[in-house]
Amino acid sequence: MARKSKSNLSELYLEENKDQIYENALAEIQSFELPLGTTIRSVYDDQPNAHQKFMEKLDACIRNHDREIEKMCNFHHQGFVDAITELLKVRADAEKLKVQVTDTNRRLQDAGKEVIAQTEEIIRCRVQQRNITTVVEKLQLCLPVLEMYSKLKEQMSVKRYYSALKTMEQLENLYLPRVSQYRFCQIMMENLPKLREEIKEISMSDLKDFLESIRKHSDRIGETAMKQAQQQKTFSSALQKQNNVNYGRNMHLGRNRILESKNEITLKRTFEDEDEHDEEVLTAQDLVDFSPVYRCLHIYSVLGDGEIFENYYRKQRRKQARLVLQPQSSMHETVEGYRRYFSQIVGFFVVEDHILHVTQGLVTRTYTDELWNMALSKIIAVLRTHSSYCSDPDLVLELKNLIVVFADTLQGYGFPVNRLFDLLFEIRDQYNETLLKKWSGLFRDIFEADNYSPIPVANEEEYRIVISKFPFQDPELDKQSFPKKLPMSQSVPQIYMQVKEFIYASLKFSESLHRSSTEIDDMLRKSTNLLLTRTLSSCLQNLIKKPHIGLTELVQIIINTTHLEQACKYLEDFISNITNISQLTVHTARLYGLSTFKDARHAAEGEIYTKLNQKIDEFIQIADYDWTMSESDGRASGYLMDLINFLRSTFQVFTHLPGKVAQTACMSACQHLSMSLMQMLLDSELKQISMGAIQQFNLDVIQCELFASSEPVPGFQGDTLQLAFIDLRQLLDLFMVWDWSTYLADYGQATSKYLRVNPSTALTLLEK
Repeated sequence: MARKSKSNLSELYLEENKDQIYENALAEIQSFELPLGTTIRSVYDDQPNAHQKFMEKLDACIRNHDREIEKMCNFHHQGFVDAITELLKVRADAEKLKVQVTDTNRRLQDAGKEVIAQTEEIIRCRVQQRNITTVVEKLQLCLPVLEMYSKLKEQMSVKRYYSALKTMEQLENLYLPRVSQYRFCQIMMENLPKLREEIKEISMSDLKDFLESIRKHSDRIGETAMKQAQQQKTFSSALQKQNNVNYGRNMHLGRNRILESKNEITLKRTFEDEDEHDEEVLTAQDLVDFSPVYRCLHIYSVLGDGEIFENYYRKQRRKQARLVLQPQSSMHETVEGYRRYFSQIVGFFVVEDHILHVTQGLVTRTYTDELWNMALSKIIAVLRTHSSYCSDPDLVLELKNLIVVFADTLQGYGFPVNRLFDLLFEIRDQYNETLLKKWSGLFRDIFEADNYSPIPVANEEEYRIVISKFPFQDPELDKQSFPKKLPMSQSVPQIYMQVKEFIYASLKFSESLHRSSTEIDDMLRKSTNLLLTRTLSSCLQNLIKKPHIGLTELVQIIINTTHLEQACKYLEDFISNITNISQLTVHTARLYGLSTFKDARHAAEGEIYTKLNQKIDEFIQIADYDWTMSESDGRASGYLMDLINFLRSTFQVFTHLPGKVAQTACMSACQHLSMSLMQMLLDSELKQISMGAIQQFNLDVIQCELFASSEPVPGFQGDTLQLAFIDLRQLLDLFMVWDWSTYLADYGQATSKYLRVNPSTALTLLEK
């Protein structure tokens, strides 16, 4: 029962639910807010007899609406009748109103024609105004484009290409996109790449002109830079010297001199400032217009071709560097050739240094260092080759000064120049060689012009002139009254002065080499030693060997070398004063003048011995003995007396020579005379000798012995000089006395009377 009751309740619920669905569907159909298809579909979905039931519901709904309409019509019918009655009453009035309205309308139309015409004119004006406004707006959009394009053309005409590229960039990115729909903009867009290419070509042409310009002006740029560096160095040196002047002097005198020095410096600085002011404009920027390279660099950088431009610039500059480094074949002949060569190189690297510092990345320090190292190797090779042709020391000195200025200038721009100063040491040796050759000629001229006689001085003034040139001191000579003679000849002070001039000339090359005083002192001493040991020694040796130099000249040469040897210490003091290096310093070299003059003196002494012997031989050659005479003439031969007189007068000249030299010369002459006389007796062509000839020969030997015993040169002890004739004397005594028994009995004994007689010699003479 419960289950059946539950089923009935369920059916009842479904029935009520269906009625509710139909009512909702009808409400939706009446509202016309939802699609009817959806509503109708919801009625018929899964409902059997749904159509019939829905139609029943729909009919019931229609009947309800009809009843309501009928009720409403019945309710409003009387009002409708009343309304019709009222309308009929107002018909006549409506006709009148219509006529009035028509008339009013006609009159209004007639009156509105002018308003309509003016209105149409206003409309037309408003349209024109709107069109003008539109045109103005469009023109305002296009006008900046046209202005920028006009600006671009103007920039192109005045060669402001970098600004023109910036203008193009603004046109492309900012202005042209706003008006890209217009045809003229398309034309502009097509022209911009052509303009860029034109700018590239023009800028490259300007760059080539720039490269040609700096090639032509490199020498002027370099000359100006070198001149400025030299002026700066000169001014610094002068200032440094001025700071050291008058130090330690008397305060009063020092004050006056300092004021004078200050006045001179003030004037000097004024003139230097004026000169510097006049030359301030002569810089690399003033001599060359660098704007083309800046412009070209900016243009290529903006166009994205900066690397191409950098490579092209560096390649062209390398080519120009090779041309600049190529010297002229005649460069070594004049200093101007070297100056132009250095000026071009300096100008080249001054430009590169300027480009390095004012541009970003066009050239780098690595690039300039590499270029400089290549150039430096070439420069050193060129200077080595061309300087070897220079035979004039003045030209070599000018070359050195140019190299120093060249090195100082480039060092000021940051380029390493140590190898150039190393090269200067090589050139210094060559300079010394040229100096030695020059001074060799000067020494030869001095020796040729010398009269080889003591210097006569007539008064105190002449004496002081001589000692001002040569450090001569002789207390004994000072005591003598004027006129008097100095022992040396004119060549001695001249040689001494020329040696000092050589030191000055050598010092000129040592200056500005950035070396210490010790090194300069060492260089001066070495070069002076070369002058003394090679040049002067060679000139003295050649002079001594010359045929026209006689015994008197040789004696004077020995005296001269003695005084020059004594003057060497003054030369050492002279060098020390120049370099401010004490001779007591451990590493200070000594002058080799002592050995030089000693060697020359020994050579002169040997030449004296040789010439004396030659003169003796000349006298011997004119001897004319009658080897068959029965009796002697009773007096010595004439040739021998002439020979002895010659020797006596010659040895008198030797009084100014050192004692040992005169004694050696005298002993050598006597020994040579003795040997010559002995050889005359033993001559193989002499076949027979008479006793009268022996007696005559003995008289000549006696004269020789008398000459030896007369002490022609002081200083011999006892009979030392006579011993030169002892062999000849014993041989002649043997034949004069005919003491053969004594000779044979005492032969070989130390106490033999004829100890110096050789048996073979005695036998040879005995046979004759």
